[in-house]
Amino acid sequence: MLRLTDLREILRYVPRFRDKIFVIAVDGAIVEHDNFRNLLLDIALLRSLRIGVALVHGAGHQIRRLAEQTGQTPSNIDGTGVTDAATLQLALTAANRVTHEMLEGLSANDLRGACGNAVVAHPAGILHGVDHQHTGRVERIDTALLHALLHQDIVPIIPPLGVDGEGRSYRLNSDGVAVEVARALQAVKLIYLTTFEGIQAPSGEPASAAGSGELLRQLSVEEAEAILKKQRAGVPSAQLSKLEHAVRAARGGVPRVHIIDGRVEEGLLAEVFSNEGIGTLIHANEYQAIRRAQRRDARAIYTLIQASIESDELMRRTLSEIERTIDDFFVFEVDRNPVACAALHLYPQQKQAELACVCVNPRYENQGIGAKLMQYAETQARTAGYTQLFCLSTQAFNYFQQKGGFIPGTPDELPPSRRERYERSGRRSLVLFKKLT
Repeated sequence: MLRLTDLREILRYVPRFRDKIFVIAVDGAIVEHDNFRNLLLDIALLRSLRIGVALVHGAGHQIRRLAEQTGQTPSNIDGTGVTDAATLQLALTAANRVTHEMLEGLSANDLRGACGNAVVAHPAGILHGVDHQHTGRVERIDTALLHALLHQDIVPIIPPLGVDGEGRSYRLNSDGVAVEVARALQAVKLIYLTTFEGIQAPSGEPASAAGSGELLRQLSVEEAEAILKKQRAGVPSAQLSKLEHAVRAARGGVPRVHIIDGRVEEGLLAEVFSNEGIGTLIHANEYQAIRRAQRRDARAIYTLIQASIESDELMRRTLSEIERTIDDFFVFEVDRNPVACAALHLYPQQKQAELACVCVNPRYENQGIGAKLMQYAETQARTAGYTQLFCLSTQAFNYFQQKGGFIPGTPDELPPSRRERYERSGRRSLVLFKKLT
């Protein structure tokens, strides 16, 4: 986990987020958790770095507790079903209490906050023959009001309530409100702070993403949609709303949507200011990409491969050697940071290409990155007219055979110059080949 003392890690991200807006959606249960005061400190840090923050909060936890105290039975808790008059009153009371607690917390951290009527709503109406009464839908967000607050260094607080032009109030779903606010403000991040660690892989999810029940660290919007379409029944109900609204936000122009456990100390900072984060990231644009390495990547590649060199998985390479052959390397980036690399060395006379120096940061293993690097190298070699791809391996030969379709060969089949270096190294690597025609 990221620590506040790791300023270099934080400062690497600051230029990217400065003068941008984050929308942070806080479940009602998180507001009452002991870690909420730490979250407010994290928000104070974001503001000190000139990152705008708008807070959207839920109130389901408080509605449920207030109903128990008053002996009432709510018609709906999360603002998606029917809201009768009594439940609307519970929602108004509970939401106002949460808003006030947030204002108190911001004041305790020398931050100014304000709650206005920024959400214009209209009745959800009659759905499938059922009158949803006081349940509403977001009609529009008063962005002028929210921008005015942000411009004055005031943190807007948006409850799960809306009003119409006649002054009538409606109960809203906070996850949905957060999406609309993030879209209206053109936020670069929507962050859901909830009571679970993120989205878990449903039963049947491919092993390259995660095993069943394991945390899914990153999902493209297409991958998230596929889960909702094909494996919806395998997603725990508590996670379903967050995943659905994350997809809506991503499709609506929000580049990054994070779903994290708001009870984790420094979890918000760890999610925002580190590559791996602590929860699930749903990304709309190309969060992960393979690109040709540049000279500035040489040191990152050198650092990345050191552990594999020490374990004798990779041949030893110096920084100067990497710099000299940097045009042969390509890197796999996560949010603009290299987390894996490989090289493609060409032997034009023999029309053979060597896949070399395949290495994935251990934190990103078992996510299919190595296979993507192999496929990229194969495509590059084939496009350039090469007829055979080969690699040398001392420990990962099963992987290259099973995932890459390579078959064992002999050193005699190597290009002469490569065979000479092979014999000189004394590593006795297994030689593997793959035809590209």
